[in-house]
Amino acid sequence: MFHVNGIPSAYVEGHARATAIDKRLADIYVRHTRIGDPLADAAVKDLASLSRNQVSRLIKAGMNQNEDVLRDAPKSLRNVFAAFVAGTLVDGFSTLISESFVQTGRIFDDGVRRLRQNNRHQVEIFWPDGLQRYGDGWKLSVRIRLVHAQVRHLLSQSPEWDSMAHGTPISAAHMGYALACFSARTLKHSETLGAVYSSQERESFCAVWRYAGHLMGVPAALLYTDEEDALRWYAIGSACEPAPTDSAVIMANALVNSAPLVAGITDPAARANLVRKTIFPVSRLLIGNDLADKLKFPKSGMLKMRLALLQFRLNNRVGNILGKGDNKLVTAFGASMYESVGLRYDMPDHAHAEESSSW
Repeated sequence: MFHVNGIPSAYVEGHARATAIDKRLADIYVRHTRIGDPLADAAVKDLASLSRNQVSRLIKAGMNQNEDVLRDAPKSLRNVFAAFVAGTLVDGFSTLISESFVQTGRIFDDGVRRLRQNNRHQVEIFWPDGLQRYGDGWKLSVRIRLVHAQVRHLLSQSPEWDSMAHGTPISAAHMGYALACFSARTLKHSETLGAVYSSQERESFCAVWRYAGHLMGVPAALLYTDEEDALRWYAIGSACEPAPTDSAVIMANALVNSAPLVAGITDPAARANLVRKTIFPVSRLLIGNDLADKLKFPKSGMLKMRLALLQFRLNNRVGNILGKGDNKLVTAFGASMYESVGLRYDMPDHAHAEESSSW
């Protein structure tokens, strides 16, 4: 049941921890574990009675500003598009957001395709003009927002989701936390891996993600103002979240093991070698032994972790010296999901991935 103060039971202990850091932010975070995305959720609810093809047609019309088609859409969906006129994965999946993904099976059913879709989103938001109203970064950000609303709608009808304990699936709190991971935590981790940024680059990186977060439905109360504020929200969210569940363990390990496939390494021996000797040790060094142990990552001594990191940095530096650094964008595109039909706006139509139509 909900705690007497309206806190989902899984967050009671974490809220007390976070209160010691900043009570105001802790209260805001926990309050948003019971909130989804009212604007997108209302649209998905109104679209539920329409056929899948009709829904896809209306969303596509909204993305492409086809007013002739969009005028037939429910007012709630038109409100989603009107609202914009004015205006790091292991870390993230160690939270209760992993429950949503494991229960739906999204990471297991064609999981590599899902990860490549995520990669494409990141490429597109940083592409010149990608976040303009007509850009693919803008469209993919809003698509993610509607997909999350659809998943919330489907899970709300499933007896498997324990709202009393976990709050709302893919909650506003989790979206704010994820945004802090994508921005400030990505900067921190990539610096550990050898990246160097100017102050202007840091500011710009966080600004791009902040606007993408706005498009994806992160409420204003959880939108960081700058890198320092993003790290503050990460600390609050980390304190509020309960210890990683079995779902978080499954998700984090699945992500690590999928990384070589996303990069195009399909040979079983080469894939296993990369995961064992590089990805797990470097991941443990980035997230820390405490979280790595809770996620049941293989044990790695400090020497092994530092050697793996040194090898990673050396390979990256040699690539730059040989002129391969210019191909990093090509590599990013290669690890992204692009389809000849262009952007698709199909929505999942079942809570379990294996029973859902392709999207």
